[in-house]
Amino acid sequence: MQINIATRHGHLSEKTQVKFTEKLSKLTRFHDRLTTAEVTVDLKDEERPHVEVQIMAEKAGSFRASEQADQLMTALDSVVHKLEQQLRKHKEKITDRHRQSARRAVAESDETVD
Repeated sequence: MQINIATRHGHLSEKTQVKFTEKLSKLTRFHDRLTTAEVTVDLKDEERPHVEVQIMAEKAGSFRASEQADQLMTALDSVVHKLEQQLRKHKEKITDRHRQSARRAVAESDETVD
């Protein structure tokens, strides 16, 4: 997954950017076809930084979350949690559709046997 980090009204250190990359890379556990992550960090209000992340996935569209918190890493953790929930929900939807279509196929084959 390609991760692009943009900063408004300030600068993030290399160490902080590496932490962002590590945390966002863990999202591939929930969806193996994540292609890009666009991260925007707004440091206009230094006491309450704002983090926004948009993730693009093949055949699934995009997922977006944002958070403003007292600390930068707290905001990032919250955004990652929100994205995890969105990815889980999407995966459950897809899995349920496959299960329902499989059940429907079994029910139809049972009806033709009778």
